[in-house]
Amino acid sequence: MVTLSDRLDYVIGAKAADSLDEVFGIRTVDDLLRHYPRSYVEGATMRGAGDERPPAGEHITLVDTITHAVARPMKRRTQAPATKRRKDEYLVITVGSGRSRVTATFFHANYLKEELTEGTRVMLSGEVQFLRDRMHLTHPAFLVLDSPRGRNVGSRSLRKIADASEAVSGEVLLEAFQRRFYPIYPASTKLQSWDIFACVRQVLEVLDPVPDPLPEALRAEFGLISEDQALRAIHLAESETERRLAYERLTFDEAVGLQWALIARRHSELAQSGLSAPPRPDGLAQELLQCLPFELTTGQRRVLKVLSDELAAARPMNRLLQGEVGSGKTIVAVLAMLQMVDAGYQCALLAPTEVLATQHFRSITDILGPLGMAGQLGGAAGATRVALLTGSMSPAQKKQVRAEIASGEAGIVIGTHALLQDAVEFHRLGMVVVDEQHRFGVEQRDQLRAKAPAGKTPHLLVMTATPIPRTVALTVYGDLETSTLRELPRGRQPISTTAIFVRDKPAWLDRAWQRIVEEVAAGRQAYVVAPRIDENDEPPEPGARPSATAQDLYVRLARNELAGLRLGLMHGRLPAEEKDAVMAAFRSGKVDVLVCTTVIEVGVDVPNATVMVVMDADRFGVSQLHQLRGRIGRGTHPSLCLLATWASPGSAAGRRVQAVADTLDGFALADLDLKERREGDVLGRNQSGRALTLRLLSLADHREIIEAARDFCTRAYAAEPAHPGLAQLAARFTDNDRIEYLDKS
Repeated sequence: MVTLSDRLDYVIGAKAADSLDEVFGIRTVDDLLRHYPRSYVEGATMRGAGDERPPAGEHITLVDTITHAVARPMKRRTQAPATKRRKDEYLVITVGSGRSRVTATFFHANYLKEELTEGTRVMLSGEVQFLRDRMHLTHPAFLVLDSPRGRNVGSRSLRKIADASEAVSGEVLLEAFQRRFYPIYPASTKLQSWDIFACVRQVLEVLDPVPDPLPEALRAEFGLISEDQALRAIHLAESETERRLAYERLTFDEAVGLQWALIARRHSELAQSGLSAPPRPDGLAQELLQCLPFELTTGQRRVLKVLSDELAAARPMNRLLQGEVGSGKTIVAVLAMLQMVDAGYQCALLAPTEVLATQHFRSITDILGPLGMAGQLGGAAGATRVALLTGSMSPAQKKQVRAEIASGEAGIVIGTHALLQDAVEFHRLGMVVVDEQHRFGVEQRDQLRAKAPAGKTPHLLVMTATPIPRTVALTVYGDLETSTLRELPRGRQPISTTAIFVRDKPAWLDRAWQRIVEEVAAGRQAYVVAPRIDENDEPPEPGARPSATAQDLYVRLARNELAGLRLGLMHGRLPAEEKDAVMAAFRSGKVDVLVCTTVIEVGVDVPNATVMVVMDADRFGVSQLHQLRGRIGRGTHPSLCLLATWASPGSAAGRRVQAVADTLDGFALADLDLKERREGDVLGRNQSGRALTLRLLSLADHREIIEAARDFCTRAYAAEPAHPGLAQLAARFTDNDRIEYLDKS
């Protein structure tokens, strides 16, 4: 008999096993049985020609003997050249006799007429029609049941079922075709669904009863059927109820397998590969705390304590710091980095844009003052140095900064993707901080973490104002713990957001421009955001209304609605020096209104900006809109965000825009994003759509199951770390690099 861990070549033969391995990486019995059907099709009713007549349109299967067969030439619609003419025929056969006769027509039957001859016993499967009150099938699937060739001859679909029946039973059993439902598997041109079904039937016929890895009490609590029942029913059950119960059980299996793989990794030797940095009472972190010109909020102190404890431990920290714009994430990150610097390590802060990297460099050097001026006039004793590395620097500047990093002079290094280059070598990297982490892929973050001392894993802190679905998924599925800052510093005003449905209320858009004029008159500044740079930037689909462009808005507003105001234009195609000049002018107040694209989504900090108008807001994602909105509300004045859309309020796009207007809660918006976009390939490179590795499990649908599985695995691992059944469920995650990939995330 056969168990789940057995190799397939021992069970179904090397040829079939090699095909499954080549196309899907399926190697074991467990791999094959967890290649679940993606859908089911209704099967056929088995009949003989003399049985009671079915209604028209019913799909039936007949088994009887051909009593008459005649081939006739097909009419040509066009005259083919004489050299290419071929006598094309259609075949009409009759099975049964008398009033119970059934006819079937096959087109292009030049070769079929040699197989479907009088006296041949056949199976026909197709949809019933009636011609002159006689039951008829048009080009049905067929199978010759007594072929003199000694092999199954017929249509591919029925032939595969016959092959499977013969492989299992030694002969073609008619009951193999009498199924109400047939499973349809994820397949390929090299390996069809029927091929997979044949292998599954062959395996299930010889599979030993599968021991259940989940305790009976847990199964009873969630109403789960046994493992053995589920693995058989998902492939063979003809009852929809049985298949649903199998789906529920196997979804729970997937959650448990993933959580067991994760908890095993957390308790592995890698759990001790971190860099311990206990806080120093006489260090830079404590000195900065004492000289801050403001008092930390209760939330900031709470999060800082959690970070400090985790940095002091030997296990690498993996933490997400979520907080609305202005909640004080940066100062918390700076204090955490100083704790690492106090212990003799370096910290790297990775930012997605030069604008944001420069912003961080400016704000952190301002915060640190003399504490960040090591080797400079006026620097404090024991101070560190802050370095900035970006792609637009000159070769000489880059060389100097890289030298400071390699020597360890720079304790805090801030940069863009330039930090990931091989030429950048750290003296003793101990912590990586990633800001707006949704802008980076997993490989990019891991490139930076790999620059730590050999055999060590640096602590990781990722910061965001709006987590994307994949980030939310990582916090629930895996190792990424979450801290949230909800309080705003004293004096900060919340942002008021309104959705403008232009088709319904065009006057509201006119009022939006007036509001900008009023704010500028009061000494404030504004943003106008467009989804495109110009007409050549992502042109609309045929028939769709073109969205606004920054170029057109800049010209139109300067001439009309905002005439008399000082406008600036900012987009991603501008050279770096022009971007810097525009941003410097806006920051200094020389530009009243910045017309821009999402290039200002992160990193722009102008406290005097109090109004934002987002044109064609439905063309942006939920996370993007929330990030854009975060560019205002950074000072002490009330702020207003206006989301203009030509979508109707009742449409999916309109509801999405209204949802952003209704809440400032980043996690609530991330949940909305999750429902729309799903969590992406949590264990792989793809970051949108359904997960490629998790076949049944979805955070949007199964959060309760995931959390229950995590709790169960935590308890079970403490009792029996080498549980064989749970290790089997986790094998598809632990036998490759997927869990390592998630751990790096």
